[in-house]
Amino acid sequence: MKMTNIRTLSEIMTAFTDALSSSKSERISVQYILDHFHERGIGIVLIFFAAPMALPIPVPPGINIILATPLVLLTIHQLLGAKNIYMPEKIRQKEVSVQKVSGMITGLIPWFKKLEILIKPRLGWITGPRWAQVFGFLAFIMALTVCIPVPLTNTVPSLGITLMSVGFMMRDGLAILGGAMIGMGWITILVLAVLFFGPEAFDIIKETIKSFL
Repeated sequence: MKMTNIRTLSEIMTAFTDALSSSKSERISVQYILDHFHERGIGIVLIFFAAPMALPIPVPPGINIILATPLVLLTIHQLLGAKNIYMPEKIRQKEVSVQKVSGMITGLIPWFKKLEILIKPRLGWITGPRWAQVFGFLAFIMALTVCIPVPLTNTVPSLGITLMSVGFMMRDGLAILGGAMIGMGWITILVLAVLFFGPEAFDIIKETIKSFL
């Protein structure tokens, strides 16, 4: 598939905010989000749930919890090579403010435009369905770490998932590899820190990060 036949992320997300603006509802459900993006595949749905936690934009309180659970379930879908998205009814019915979601996506769009400058079709053999399952396994591991209450455990793995999803969507194998290296590299650092320092590793990581901020 040629790049010219694929709508960019910024265009897709702008269309979504336009749809929200024309909506008369004050709140939308996870089901609404799934229905809006479903035809574009699991990749774009993954980007929607991962990107807000990956980029330096404010995520309204409560949204991070709503984003995390679908993220884990969606990476399982990718791991299994599923074509259709299944989520428990309880998760589908979770709702969030339209205003908060619209503001969050509006904040993401400029970052998507910057990312699109670097994205182009390359290393196409990595973007095939079999590799999608391999990287789906890595994305699943990254999604699990989002639940750990340590600084950057949300940001770095979510960035990895976002880059991999963008890579599959835009046929960019280099983006897929970059996302895998970023996410799994951070997880490796966490695991090694725990093995060497035990539970105190999380406090050490927190203090180290604070020293650079």
